[in-house]
Amino acid sequence: MAGKQPQRGVDLDRDQFCCSVCLDLLKEPVAVPCGHSYCRRCIEDCWDHEEEEEKKGQSSCPQCRESFSPRPLLKRNTMLAQVVEKLKKSGTQQPSPPPPARAGPEDVVCDFCCGTGPAKATMSCLTCLASFCPAHLEPHRTVPVLKKHQLVSVTIPLQEKMCEKHNKLMEVYCRTDRKCICHLCVIDEHKGHETISVSRQKAATEKHLVSSQKEVQARVEQRQRELRALLQAEENVKGCAQTAMKDCDDIFAGIISAAQRRGVEVKQLIGSQEKTAVAQAKQLRLHLEEEISKLKRRDAELEQLLHVDDHIHMIQSVSTSCDSPDVSFDIAPLRSFRDVTECVSELRCKMETAVKDTWPRITATVSYVDFSLPPAPKTREDFLRYCRPLTLDRNSNYEYLHLIDDDLRVRPSPTAYSAHPDRFTKWPQVLCREALSGRCYWEVEGHARTLSAAVAYRDIHRASDESQFGRDHKSWSFECTENGFLFRHNNVASRVSGPCSKRIGVFLDYKAGTLAFYHVYDPMVLLHRVQTTFTQPLYAGLGLQYEWYDIGVFAQLIKLWE
Repeated sequence: MAGKQPQRGVDLDRDQFCCSVCLDLLKEPVAVPCGHSYCRRCIEDCWDHEEEEEKKGQSSCPQCRESFSPRPLLKRNTMLAQVVEKLKKSGTQQPSPPPPARAGPEDVVCDFCCGTGPAKATMSCLTCLASFCPAHLEPHRTVPVLKKHQLVSVTIPLQEKMCEKHNKLMEVYCRTDRKCICHLCVIDEHKGHETISVSRQKAATEKHLVSSQKEVQARVEQRQRELRALLQAEENVKGCAQTAMKDCDDIFAGIISAAQRRGVEVKQLIGSQEKTAVAQAKQLRLHLEEEISKLKRRDAELEQLLHVDDHIHMIQSVSTSCDSPDVSFDIAPLRSFRDVTECVSELRCKMETAVKDTWPRITATVSYVDFSLPPAPKTREDFLRYCRPLTLDRNSNYEYLHLIDDDLRVRPSPTAYSAHPDRFTKWPQVLCREALSGRCYWEVEGHARTLSAAVAYRDIHRASDESQFGRDHKSWSFECTENGFLFRHNNVASRVSGPCSKRIGVFLDYKAGTLAFYHVYDPMVLLHRVQTTFTQPLYAGLGLQYEWYDIGVFAQLIKLWE
């Protein structure tokens, strides 16, 4: 007789006996009418929660969403409870899976998690209109009917995708109002509007997003290039600053060393001259002392002769004596060392004057390094942002230039203006009243043999040959002549090429030390740019060259402001 075969046990999958709510082995398992089983406590908590939220007296299965009305009476599933108890006692029990992540204040909560600590939802079902944590999402991955539902990643609470008026999912996009709506909105307040499904609108939105992304990426690349350039400029500034400080230390040390060296030389010269003068004085002193001795002896001899009774002897002695020539000495020197002190004092005054004259240029040059300066304008619209009201100064205009049109235009006149300290008397030109020390743009035009658009310091000469714009270091002049353009500064003229124009745009960036002249067009055509350091506020100026018989001569500021 064959031996009795040992009974083979059945391997049980622990997950099949877990509650889909608490994700643990069933405790007092109960079955709902649809056939799914839960812990009594878990399903009752879920139904209590549904009644609080919906207040409809209906209950549903957390897995298949089948509704029950009225609320079913739950009975303990005795056989399932015995299987669970055996599973707990058997060696096939495995460690419990880690609990799902709890939802934070900013997270979307799983709609099927009951209790005080709901889990964080990761997916939303647009069919069920509910959000699920990974554990409660499992039926949508295993149940064939639920697999057909549309799942999307959780980004915003599902309620925000619902129409507030009809409590329906917003599946339509209204192109007229540019907003998402539900199907009921289409036949209601959006009737007659151009509408499209959200799925079709997605393609257009994706295209727009791709275009925007490319634009953003291009801007990122541009900003990264600018950042690299800025970092490089920052390193260059640091290196240049260190080099400049070292060079300045060397220069000032050289100036101090040269002054000290000259001081030593002056002291040596004074000492050498002192020795020479003392030696000369000593020689003169010995000579004078010897002369005094001789004179005293002669005085004694003469005293004796005065008391001699022999008249013949007295007369013979006087006639035979020979008086030494009388030589006088100028004891005080023609020049003293006080004159040296005066010369050194004069040198000190000249050095202080040179430092005073140079210091504004030094400080202005140092302040030129500034990363906060905005980019230079390119289009005429950009330039016009910097236009400001300018008016010609009646006290500075050449005596035979008359101001008209609200002091924006000048033209020759045979009648002279009265004298004024600020008036130009040598050349036909005029300055504006307003001081410029920031960014400023203006335009000038005119008709003359030569039209000058200029800037100058206030203390420019008024009556000498140097008073003409561009003839000294205090003015810059761009001249439009019949033969082309000339730029003039510090009496140095440079020929400039460019399209013929009687209207010139002038852009001043005082802080950056930039003065540029443009042919007014769109885009603007740069004619000439100057890079320098300004040490005083600037004033715009107009200059003319003409003959008395010329007709229609004028120059004016173009009114660009309101």
